[in-house]
This record gives sequence, C-alpha cells and structure tokens, in this order.
Amino acid sequence: MTDGHRANARTLCDAAITRGRPLAWFEELYSAANGDAATIPWADLEPNPNFVAWHRASGHDFLGQRCLKVGCGLGDDCEYLQAAGGVVTGFDISRTAIEWCKRRFPGSSVAYSVVDLFSPPEDWLGAFDFVLESYTLQVLPNELQRVAMEAISRFVAAEGTLLVICRARDESLTAGQMPWPLTRRDLATFETCGLSLVGCEEYDDHENPPVHRIRATYKRA
Repeated sequence: MTDGHRANARTLCDAAITRGRPLAWFEELYSAANGDAATIPWADLEPNPNFVAWHRASGHDFLGQRCLKVGCGLGDDCEYLQAAGGVVTGFDISRTAIEWCKRRFPGSSVAYSVVDLFSPPEDWLGAFDFVLESYTLQVLPNELQRVAMEAISRFVAAEGTLLVICRARDESLTAGQMPWPLTRRDLATFETCGLSLVGCEEYDDHENPPVHRIRATYKRA
C-alpha cells in the first residue's frame, strides 16, 4: 500500500461523510480495489500482529468459544480464530469484502456475513464469548464512535471477553485525519455499557514508522 492508497481512502471517506452516508465508502473502497488487496489500507493478508501478540501473551483459550470479528475485512483474523479452535462469525458492511473472504478461504467454517454494525441480527446480542474489534472504531467519524462502542458491547455474552485495538492519542492532541486515534477516555464508553476493564496498554507497534496504539481487554460479569 502506498500513501496514494491512503489518500484515496480518505477521499472516499470524506465524500461519504459529506453525502450523509458515512459508511458507504467501505463498499466503494473494496469494490474499486478490483481484487488488489494492496489498495486496502488495513489489508495485510495476515492476522493482525497486535491481536496475535495479545493472544500469545494472554494464553486465551478459544477452543469451542463463540467468536465474533467486527469489520472482518478480508478475513485473516477470523481464520486465525478458527485455527485456534473458535466457532467464528465475521461480518463486514461491504458485500465485496465478504465475497472476497469466501473466495480466499473456500473451505473455511467461518460464518462470513454482510451486516451493518448498527443493525445486527437480534440473535447476535449477548451471543459471543469473544469479540474482537480492531481498527473499525478509528475509521468512523467521532459522532459514530460512541454509538459503535455501544453496539459492539451488546455482542458480548455473560462472562465474555472483548478485545479492542485502535490507534491512540493523548487528550491534548486533536484527532487529525482518518484513521482517527482514540483516547482512553473515549474507550470508557465500554465501561458504561456494562463491561469491566481488565487490562489496558498503550504502546508503539512495529510498523515503519511505529504507530501508537491502545489495546484494551474487557469482561462482562
């Protein structure tokens, strides 16, 4: 991916927000890619290393757990969860992305679905032992981030776990351009939704240049 591809994603995002359809640009981006993953800013065709590092450090056991990936993109995190023993559902608002997942992993047992985060199936509410949200919140405009956190929290079952990974910023800094970094205070919304924070770390990742991130783990009692 080049800076030009990032700029194109921002242009599509800005235009969609201006039209009053802030989610429309995801399908536009995947469709315009025409099968070239290099044009998708977050598509590395491998599991998110920040998620993998958390799994290795935590030793979380996914065997038999009902797992949900929010904004699954091209499916690599879903396939990782499946390989680790999870019963996995991945969803994205982009139909093209979901079709792409199914072509990439034709023998997969992951349930890939075209779903709008803000209009999920009723039977998903409180249904998942593990929910992974990585990089979705940071590509939503500020006015949708809190609503998105409320929606995501509703997927977590009793005694379930939510892992959130996003770009981080200090309270004194502005959010800048998309992807918009979040603060710890922003993420406190999850705690108002009945989840308990059990671990939170800020760190610089291994990208070049490094990106400052938050990785937060929540549990529902």
